[in-house]
Parts: sequence; C-alpha cells; structure tokens
Amino acid sequence: MKDIRITVMRKACYRDLMAQYENPLEHPCDMQEGQVFIAHGWEKPEGLCESAWQSMSPFVMALAHGGSNFYDGWMKNERSAMISCNDGFRPVSFLIEVID
Repeated sequence: MKDIRITVMRKACYRDLMAQYENPLEHPCDMQEGQVFIAHGWEKPEGLCESAWQSMSPFVMALAHGGSNFYDGWMKNERSAMISCNDGFRPVSFLIEVID
C-alpha cells in the first residue's frame, strides 16, 4: 500500500452566506494553505478535519491501492485528485497524490 500526500491548496470563505444562514461558530476550520498531511492507507492523518477526510477518503484509499485515472483523464497527473471538503461556507481544496 502506498502513502498519500494531502496538501491544502486553497481555502474559500463565503461571508455573505455565513451571515445569512450559519449560526456563529467558536472554532471554524483550522486548515492552512500549504499544510501537508501524510495518509497511510485508510488511517486519517492526525489533525486533518473529519469532514474533509470523509470527502476525500475514498480517493485516498483508491490511490493507496494503486488506483489512478479518475473520471477518464480528469487530472494531469493520473495518480492524484483535487478534492474539496463539504463545508459550503468555507470550502477547502486538497490535492491528494501518491508518494513515490
């Protein structure tokens, strides 16, 4: 099984939607652009958001087991995927890729 690097590529923040729909949160997303995590198979890396992990774990598992070329050529590097967490107010985009 291969290790997978997970890199925080971009964070967005939709303050207008937050103001209109979200209850105030004391501790929102802690992810920082450039932050890197290493996944060993199905094991969630320490410090990675649980919601983000739920969004990306099927892709991490597939890559760890040799899967590639998701959606018939979606990514330039077929041993990678760009996945976002499911937070509609402050989505975070993660690059997940096989470590050679």
